[in-house]
Amino acid sequence: MSIDTTLSAPSHLTSLHSSCYVVSVEVSTWVGTKQDKTVSNEVTTQKKASADAGKFTKMLMAGNATHKALVNHRQTVYNWLQRCTYDWAGKSRLLPMMQLPKFQKEYEQHLAQFNLLKEKFAAEYNGIVANMAFEQGDLFNRADYPDLQTILAKFNMRLLVTDVPRGDFRNAVSEELASDLHTHYQKQTETIVKAAMDKAATRLVSLAERVAHACSEPEETVAEDGTVKKGRRPKIVEATFDQAREMCAILRDFNLTGNEEIEEARAKLESALRGVTTDDLREYATKRKAVKDEMDDLLTQFGAFKRIGRDEEDDGDE
Repeated sequence: MSIDTTLSAPSHLTSLHSSCYVVSVEVSTWVGTKQDKTVSNEVTTQKKASADAGKFTKMLMAGNATHKALVNHRQTVYNWLQRCTYDWAGKSRLLPMMQLPKFQKEYEQHLAQFNLLKEKFAAEYNGIVANMAFEQGDLFNRADYPDLQTILAKFNMRLLVTDVPRGDFRNAVSEELASDLHTHYQKQTETIVKAAMDKAATRLVSLAERVAHACSEPEETVAEDGTVKKGRRPKIVEATFDQAREMCAILRDFNLTGNEEIEEARAKLESALRGVTTDDLREYATKRKAVKDEMDDLLTQFGAFKRIGRDEEDDGDE
């Protein structure tokens, strides 16, 4: 009797495959450090310590602003990637399919900025090295600095976009092993989906909080002489409302688990912002109050979503 060893992809993964891409952005840089064994030996000998007790690392760029801006752009890209994607595996991230055009446009902007910083650094490199002779004094060694082309080859940025794999197994494995693989696969994808939806829910509530704050009236303070003073009214920023509407659009198709609470929160936020303009909110107190009341109601009902996100941060998750 033959054994059917076909493992169908879990329903969660099928949902991911039809609604997401897997993306990664790789940014490589040259940090400009070099260990100086001679100085390390001098210090450990002077302090009567073993040779392995310490190491001295030279900062070849010595805080040069142009180099620092180029290296720090990697963190800027990382922060952007964390904001607009969800955990998948390692450096690979989940991106909602409908977000791809916007994601690619923003990536091109980050890439253009990276290239501008790289060109500026290239133009200044020889001058920077010459200046380091004064910055580093006796620590300076021209041999520590590679030629310009070698250095530029170390600065790269690239985007990788792939489909979420369906993972349909058709290998000749035992029935028991096939069952174990399927169980592991199911748990793994369920964990990924839950983390993505928890993060999406947290973002939704965070945006509702920002909208509520923007629509708040200025607080009043009473001075010692009894004078009542009004504080400054919060700014109503167009980008906040654009991001809130965008999140509503994303979650309309990105509710991978069919979570009814997330859908209800999404619908409430979308309804509250429908037909509302920032110009109206700036001009009419009644409009601000109506949106503020809707946000307060949403936060009262779904504020626990934010608690989920904070718990994850406490546990060290991204």
